[in-house]
Parts: sequence; structure tokens; C-alpha cells
Amino acid sequence: MVFDLEAARIAALPDDAFYISDFITVDEENWLLQKVKSAPLPRWTQLSHRRLQTWPSALTKSNALLASPLPAWLISPIIEPRFEALRIFNDAPHQAPNHVLVNEYQPGQGIMPHEDGAAYYPLVATVSLGAPIVLSVYQKHTQIDREESGTPAKAGRDVAGIPDTNRRPQYRILQERRSLLIMRGNMYTDLLHGIEEKTRDEDLGPHSICNWELLREREAYQCGWYERKTRTSLTYRDVLHVVKMGNTLKLLGGR
Repeated sequence: MVFDLEAARIAALPDDAFYISDFITVDEENWLLQKVKSAPLPRWTQLSHRRLQTWPSALTKSNALLASPLPAWLISPIIEPRFEALRIFNDAPHQAPNHVLVNEYQPGQGIMPHEDGAAYYPLVATVSLGAPIVLSVYQKHTQIDREESGTPAKAGRDVAGIPDTNRRPQYRILQERRSLLIMRGNMYTDLLHGIEEKTRDEDLGPHSICNWELLREREAYQCGWYERKTRTSLTYRDVLHVVKMGNTLKLLGGR
């Protein structure tokens, strides 16, 4: 499997963002969705605006990950062979993602503008399943709230601590089902991203969607809108600090 990462660059965005529309096959998408749905109910965390699974576990209070492998279905066919072919995690400390969030968004659900934070290597790779959705990208404000280790993000707030309900995105990225979106470097550290709480994504076209020319099915959005359906995302990252269970127990025992 061969991907040309440079050909997938979203030119309208700051360095570095890449979009691959046909990252996995229809059969692989269906298989992954079935794996998500068959996870035991305790694996789901219900938040106010979505629900999620955290693999292999949530981060500790010190933003560390307890050493544990990802399940096989989150490794193949995503990490092996596709991420390996792209070599996107080659410079990361563990040279592969070690943490995955599975987010489920029903129509009308979303997530406030946030940054992923310093617990991770500055690269996030997201596979979209089930339905398309628009990701909004924002400039940072003076004070921001972070989404880390699967906790719900809150609205960006101004200096006075008042929620900013009038924030408008600087860029919009349409993520089709079966696609991969990679954000790293300045895209990861200098900007916020979020999903607006809508049942319909509107104002779609080359003037407003910065990855328009990279889309697989532009004709599906020629009317300028689409009604949202349930969308599931697999978000792959590399947690910088990994600890073994024995070390954690020693620390707890020494208190």
C-alpha cells in the first residue's frame, strides 16, 4: 500500500496538515464499526455531548499512560500497515501511537474548541467512520481549556472567564467517512479544533472547506449542505510518559 503524503497536504492550512480520503476500504470500515459497537458497555464513558472509549486506558492524573498494548483491532489495518507506510510516527518517542480515543457523535453533538495538550507528541491522526463531519479550526484565545485523556472539553473563555459563544472558525475541514486527517507541528500546537453542535453542516464548497480539492466525493456536497448522521472517530496519538504498573504501585505505596 502506497500513499503520497505530500500530495495529501492541505495547502490552505499552516504546516502541517494532511488529508487522505480513501484511507481504508468499505469492508474495513464496517469491520471497525462492528468492533466499536461490540465493546463492553463499561468501556464507554458518557459525556454531556458525546460518548467515548479510551484505549488501552485513560491517562493518570500526572498525564502518564500505564504501559499496556492496544487491542489488535486498533492496530490492523490502521497502524499496520498504513501508518507504517506513511511513516508519520517515526519521529515520535515510541515510533507508533500508543493511545486511541474512540468518539461517537450523534447528529447535533460536538466538542468545544480545544487543544490536545502537552501529554502527547504533537501529532494526531484521526480516522473517520460512518458519516462525514466538519472539523472547525480556531485561533487560540488568551486562556484555553484543554481536552486531555478523554475528559470533556469546555468552551474557550476570555480573560474574564466568560464562555466565548461567538467564536468563528478560521478554517473548516470536511472529514469524509473512511478518511484520515493528520495534524502535526504548528497545526497541533498553535491552533484549536472542535466540532460544532449541529444537525446539519452548511456552507460547503471550495470557498469554505479548505480540503475541498482533496475530497473523494465533492459532488455529494454540491448542494452546499448535508444532514449529519452518526459519526465515529478513531484518534491515534503517542503519549510521551509511559509507566509500568509496578512503578506506579511503588509510587503509591511510598506516599
